[in-house]
Amino acid sequence: MTSSTLSRSASTLDENAVLSVLSKVKAGDFSVRLPLDWVGVAGKIADGLNEVITYNQALEAELARVSQVVGKEGRFSQRAALGGRWSNAVDSVNSLIDDLVLPTIEMQRVIGAVADGDLSKKVSADVRGEMLELKNTINAMVVQLNGFISEVTRVTREVGTEGKLGQAAAVTIEVGGVWKDLTDNVNLMAGNLTGQMRNIAEVTTAVANGDLSKKISVEARGEFLVLKNTINAMVDQLNAFSGEVTRVAREVGVEGKLGGQAQSKEVGGVWKDLTDNVNQLAANLTNQVRAIAEVATAVTEGDLTRQVRVEASGEVAGLKDKLNEMIRNLRETTQQNVEQDWLKTNREHFTRILQGQRDLAATAGMILSELAQLVSAQHAVFYSMTSNAGGTDPVLELLAGYGFEERKNISTSFRLGQGLIGQCAKEKKRILLTQVPDDYVKISSGLGEATPLNIIVLPVLFEGAVHAVVELASFSAFSPIHQTFLDSITESIGLVLNTIEANTVTENLLVQSRSQAEELRSQQEELRESNEDLGRQAKLLAEQNIEAETRNHEVEQAKQLLEERAGQLAISSKYKSEFIANMSHELRTPLNSLLILAEQLEDNPEKTMTKRQVEYASVILASGRDLLELLNNILDLAKAESGTVVADLSAVVVEDLRNALFREFEHVAQSRALGFSIEIAPEVPRDIVTDPQRFRQVLKNLLANAFKFTEQGAVTVQLALAREGWSSDTVSLTQAPAVLAISVTDTGIGIGMPEQQRVFEAFAQADGSTSRQYGGTGLGLSISRELVTLLAGEITVRSVLGKGSTFTVYLPLDRASTATTAFAGASATKATSKRERGHHEALDANPFKAKKILVVDDDFRNVFALSALLERGGATVLVAESGEQALAVLAEAPDVDLVLLDIMMPGMDGYATVRAIRLLAHFEALPIVAVTGKVMKGERERCLEAGANDYVPKPVDTAELLATVGPWLTRSAVSTP
Repeated sequence: MTSSTLSRSASTLDENAVLSVLSKVKAGDFSVRLPLDWVGVAGKIADGLNEVITYNQALEAELARVSQVVGKEGRFSQRAALGGRWSNAVDSVNSLIDDLVLPTIEMQRVIGAVADGDLSKKVSADVRGEMLELKNTINAMVVQLNGFISEVTRVTREVGTEGKLGQAAAVTIEVGGVWKDLTDNVNLMAGNLTGQMRNIAEVTTAVANGDLSKKISVEARGEFLVLKNTINAMVDQLNAFSGEVTRVAREVGVEGKLGGQAQSKEVGGVWKDLTDNVNQLAANLTNQVRAIAEVATAVTEGDLTRQVRVEASGEVAGLKDKLNEMIRNLRETTQQNVEQDWLKTNREHFTRILQGQRDLAATAGMILSELAQLVSAQHAVFYSMTSNAGGTDPVLELLAGYGFEERKNISTSFRLGQGLIGQCAKEKKRILLTQVPDDYVKISSGLGEATPLNIIVLPVLFEGAVHAVVELASFSAFSPIHQTFLDSITESIGLVLNTIEANTVTENLLVQSRSQAEELRSQQEELRESNEDLGRQAKLLAEQNIEAETRNHEVEQAKQLLEERAGQLAISSKYKSEFIANMSHELRTPLNSLLILAEQLEDNPEKTMTKRQVEYASVILASGRDLLELLNNILDLAKAESGTVVADLSAVVVEDLRNALFREFEHVAQSRALGFSIEIAPEVPRDIVTDPQRFRQVLKNLLANAFKFTEQGAVTVQLALAREGWSSDTVSLTQAPAVLAISVTDTGIGIGMPEQQRVFEAFAQADGSTSRQYGGTGLGLSISRELVTLLAGEITVRSVLGKGSTFTVYLPLDRASTATTAFAGASATKATSKRERGHHEALDANPFKAKKILVVDDDFRNVFALSALLERGGATVLVAESGEQALAVLAEAPDVDLVLLDIMMPGMDGYATVRAIRLLAHFEALPIVAVTGKVMKGERERCLEAGANDYVPKPVDTAELLATVGPWLTRSAVSTP
């Protein structure tokens, strides 16, 4: 009934509607409701009644649910749940359920324990009324069952478990009624069981022993009869089953009759399962063997695509996997063999079709056509390497194409390294593009165009040289076998291209040769005519040839003589250089001890010598220094003549040079009462670029000669720019933008014209007799000429006998000031005052005090001289005469502060000794100073390279030695803890 039919007016109470709803609610229909659109009092009544109906409906549903889950489903934990004003009724129902359920749960617990065989439990719930009687009855039952079960358990244990058949329950147990009957029945059961079980045991024992002929014959009833029949039926079924299984096993396992099945219809349970398992075993073996046989047959027939797909496990699965792996490996091997056959066949085919080709362009087109078919390429180009006649870099030119269209923005020639074509030729390696952009290139046909998938660029090599580059494009990817094929044929293509190029060159040469042969034939006629004239002239020439041969023979003999003399001169120069080096060493060695000892005597440190004796020592020292200067001059001349002196260019300040010359020669001029001046023209630059040491040495030699040969008058030095005066053969001066002239003019004895021609020769003197007025060796001007030549200049002389001489040195002013390695030798002698000042200052500093120094020298004179000098400074001196002794001394005296080591020693020389000392861990930082008379080029560098810390040439200058050794002794003292 809808609200429209129940209500007449929304504001008026419809009694009939209310009565109808209440009647249906009374009848138990809680689905009806009063209309919801009533208002006023009628609406409130409708809402209240509807709410009551709703709560009744919910309560009915909840009670029905609790009744179902608790009363029927036995879910004792469930309770009614309903909110609102009806909760008291719900709580009363839940309390009733709790009162009923609690004893029930307790009894359930005890009964459950009894059912589980635990007779120690009893009902302990606090109950009343009938529940109390039920509680006592259950507890009494548990007690009686406990006693009865104990006796029955004993009987069943002895009969059923311990196998003591014939046992019976004690009749003295206080039970009656059904329990007494139960006891008798248990005893009866035990007796029956004894007979029946013994008969069953007999039959089962026979079955266990494989005897299926026995059956149970004891009288039995009920289930034992069923058991008897079942066992007898089981024996019959086992008999039939064993026979059937034996048949299947024999047919499948022995006779190989696959597909056999055990036929046993009257079996069930485990026997049926066993039969099914045997049949499944036979079926699985059948399926697996047939599947393997089928695949093996297919493999035998050459079908390597088959696989054993039957389901298998265990060892059969392993066999299946191994067989499938074998087929897969066989398939891969077969595929590789097929690919290798394809590779070999096509390579041979390709090589065969290239044989005999002579046209390069046709060959290139044929190569592209064949390659496109073999590797499924749809687009290809062939670039040939061409060399320009002008000697420029080679270029790759487009020679042939396959499906190729020229485009305006694509070049047809490439240099090495330009584009992928040029880069491939430069690297001589294959380039593969696998992701080609859509707008890179299009392969077109009559039906359309598309972008290739892969592009490959191949260099064509022959004996390591690139002859061509091939580029292929394909819609499909280039397979590895295709790439291998392409890599393998490039050498064959290179060989063919090289052969074609060689044939082309040969043909061109042949054509040229034929053309020249034609020209020669035309010229032969002309020659034939001229031969007659030549015949007449030949006679005349024969006579002249005889005379010319005679002269040539004489010239050849003279040439051989000159070559022999040049060789002898070279050998002589070599021996001369070696002799001078050895002589320098041999002279410097005794001179070293002479200068050191004379200097010690001149110093007279102990004041035990008279003034006269000190003068003797000074004369000896001065003579030794003069001898050293002579030795240096001889050595400088030898070095200059051998070309071992190298200019060390740097800037020389002209004013500093002027001051230095004044300091050195002004006192000489004053002592000889001569005038001395140095004039510098205004146009002379502030500084000049030359070798300062060699330049000063030349000027000192010229000034020394000027003062030596001038008794009255003056010596003048002039510096000015010159435009002439030198020989035109001196290219460095003629091509220089400016030339500096340094003139040394004296008013001395002069030089005659005959002597002017040889004044610059070595050892040349105006008066070489023993009674000559002026001393000297005649080496100064010779050395000066060589040094000026080294400086790219020239030296000239103008002289009038009896009036004086002018020596002029011309030097170019445009030389770069790049310093080169200069010869490290002793050439110029230090001023005496400077040496003496340095000597005394070094002695005053006394770096040798309390130091231990090892002197290694095979010459006892040098050892004595150095020991005297060092001991005077307060040093302790150890001596060794060879490298071996030096190592022994260092092993015994590890506290040595410094080593003075001679280089030229017999046996282990100084270089080997230094290297041996450096190998000793304790002496890696020990200061070692090389003291040697070997002052040839590069000697200092060789000593330092061997491991020495510094280098001092012989004869040893005391000040130089002290200045060299002092810092090393000071450094050693600082580093020593």
